[in-house]
Amino acid sequence: MRNRLVAIAAIAGAMAVPIAAEAQTTIGTGGGSTVVIGEHEGIAPDVRPAFREYIVRERVPNYTISERVTVGAVLPETGVTYYDVPQSFGVTPYRYTVVNGQTILVEPRSRRIVQVVD
Repeated sequence: MRNRLVAIAAIAGAMAVPIAAEAQTTIGTGGGSTVVIGEHEGIAPDVRPAFREYIVRERVPNYTISERVTVGAVLPETGVTYYDVPQSFGVTPYRYTVVNGQTILVEPRSRRIVQVVD
């Protein structure tokens, strides 16, 4: 009976791992730190084309910085304006802007890039 309970617990645990893995995305930043994005916090792949069209239609200004635009990079304190993501593209705690021609999501308090919307 004890072996049966252990086997059931092991199976249940193995089944829960993929579900937990889908709940968030961990992205290495190259500097030893990581950025964790919840599954529903960024711009979902199926709405990205519409989101890019929205950015063009709204004529969001492009900011140019000397650094490369990568997930985990921190944007300068001044010179960049951040905008709220419309709810039609998903509810997210992040803001968006366009830097070096790329639309990105940024964690507003730290100014850390959490997603490059491709």
